[in-house]
Amino acid sequence: MSDDQNKLNSIKTWSVDDRPREKMLTKGRQSLTDSELLAIILGSGSRGESAVELSKRILNDHHNNLNELGKISIKDLVKKYKGVGEAKAINIIAALELGRRRQDTDPLERSVVKSSKDAYQILYPLVADLPHEEFWILLCNRANKVIHKETIGRGGIHSVVVDARIVIKCALDYLASTIILCHNHPSGNLKPSGEDIKLTKTVKEAAHLFDIKVSDHIIIGDNGYYSFADEGII
Repeated sequence: MSDDQNKLNSIKTWSVDDRPREKMLTKGRQSLTDSELLAIILGSGSRGESAVELSKRILNDHHNNLNELGKISIKDLVKKYKGVGEAKAINIIAALELGRRRQDTDPLERSVVKSSKDAYQILYPLVADLPHEEFWILLCNRANKVIHKETIGRGGIHSVVVDARIVIKCALDYLASTIILCHNHPSGNLKPSGEDIKLTKTVKEAAHLFDIKVSDHIIIGDNGYYSFADEGII
């Protein structure tokens, strides 16, 4: 095969929308076919055959059925398909095994926040007994299930600096619908400072622009917690 033909077979010459990795980034993983996903695992094809073309051929030989492909051995993959060395064959078998194990795994049971006490019980272990202040956020979906916990800042004994933009960015990154703010007071004094109130207001106003709700701000001390929501100041 000529160099020009080899160039035409290279994925790098394809439209960005047709390249598996770029397609996943721009259109999401659900938009990719089985052969395109397999091509990402392979990484490259062989001389005269792109990774996608090689993937199509491998799948076609197994009736386009991933369960059938899962029965093949590493040795047979290497022996039967030019461009598939031992490392690529291991990648394929490992990916298929992960898929099989996923089917046998129960979905993760996420914590649900229905009250300030629920939030406190989740957040307390993160900041309990710290000699310095830390600022955390709980990110929840529309069903108030916790999808992520993130530390936003670490400070000194009396304060912690928090950038509201980082809070909002984190919420957007995880597609959160609700945010619960939290920080600790090592002194044990649960009363919010003027800066605490100001920050809460700033984050709440910024989040509102993205249809994200700030449902509470919890201050945790040695002997309990203070909830902005329970006190009606949020």
